[in-house]
Amino acid sequence: MPHHYCKAPQLNDYLKNVYFKTTSGEEIFFNEKGYVPGRFDILNWVIHTNGTIKKTIIGSFSSIDSIDQKYLIYDNAIIWNPYFNQTPTSICSEICSSGHRKIPQTGKPSCCFYCVPCSDGEIANSSGMENCEKCPEDHWSNPARNECIRRTIDFLSYEDTLGMSLACFASIFLLITIAVLWIFIKHRDTPIVRVNNRNLTYILLVALILSYVCTFLFIGKPVQLLCRLRQPTFGFVSTVAISAILGKTMTVVIAFNATKPGSKLKKLMGSKMSTALVFVCTLGELVICFTWLSCYPPFVDIDIKTSPGSIILLCNEGHIIAFFLVVSYIGILALFCFIIAFLARKLPDSFNESKYITFSMLVFCSIWVSFIPSYLSTKGKYVIAVEIFSILASTSGVLLCIFAPKCYIIILKPQLNSRAQINVKKQSK
Repeated sequence: MPHHYCKAPQLNDYLKNVYFKTTSGEEIFFNEKGYVPGRFDILNWVIHTNGTIKKTIIGSFSSIDSIDQKYLIYDNAIIWNPYFNQTPTSICSEICSSGHRKIPQTGKPSCCFYCVPCSDGEIANSSGMENCEKCPEDHWSNPARNECIRRTIDFLSYEDTLGMSLACFASIFLLITIAVLWIFIKHRDTPIVRVNNRNLTYILLVALILSYVCTFLFIGKPVQLLCRLRQPTFGFVSTVAISAILGKTMTVVIAFNATKPGSKLKKLMGSKMSTALVFVCTLGELVICFTWLSCYPPFVDIDIKTSPGSIILLCNEGHIIAFFLVVSYIGILALFCFIIAFLARKLPDSFNESKYITFSMLVFCSIWVSFIPSYLSTKGKYVIAVEIFSILASTSGVLLCIFAPKCYIIILKPQLNSRAQINVKKQSK
């Protein structure tokens, strides 16, 4: 019989064209990768006691190539030996429940593993998962780690114990400051009110009132308008207050030196000079705040890292350097005021309040120096609480140090608030 030899390229051409159907209707052909699609039945052999064997088709396996493979099994068709009371498993560890993932056991077969809970913010919503799925940013994992739930919205509100406490503290001292202003207006013609520049006293008390009102801008749900207003408003009001105290201190120094023969400081005495000083000092803070709002305005931001399971709403200052410039400007004015008041604390003047201003500026500067590391180390809504506390503490320190001694004389010792008492002090000196 003659033989016909084909070279490999010729044989490949023949194989590519092979195509036929089996008696069962299956198509046989070679694909472009050289694979023959195959289909195999999965049989369940059952050996009966009489020695007979029964074959049952319980599934199939088919493939077009090494990648596209299909595996099908019919669980209900499987007949187990009566020896087994349940379906046997091919693993040496229990299947991990939902909320857990598998990690291999060192030195053991791959079918042996440990089940460990998913990390915070991750879930496994079915059993036997090898890896946990990460929740979206606005969601968090539930305690069972099998479902992502929406994060709660959190901020310093009036419903919080901390927010309510700060609001109550601010309200109480706000009423006290208003009462002090009323007392000074009612006794505006008495020596203790007039001697230390009455107009600056009113400006200072109004600024302290506004400082307490500013704290309410920091409590509640942050919105765009409040985020842009609260820090510049606080900076402006605090600058007015410190400038008024600086003006009162300068008034004492000028008043003492103006009494010396040949002194030219008499021209500087009066309310216009002190009011101009407040305006000039406040203008510098306004320039800083205007530049801040123009270039790097604050905006509403979220914090999802500090408190797991919640989204903290807060105001991003836009540029932290701009914020510290505002605070530093106030601190420089307060330090300058402290130095002048300290030097003038022993001047022989009736109702000299320089010693009270010295102590108030010492308290004010101490609070804001300690505020800086606290502000930088605190996270979340407690950053706002630290700033509110600093505003309340420094404002209350100024109020008590400067006005408590005067209110004591006006209300409880009115005999000391008279011209006769002033003359007695001058004669004793």
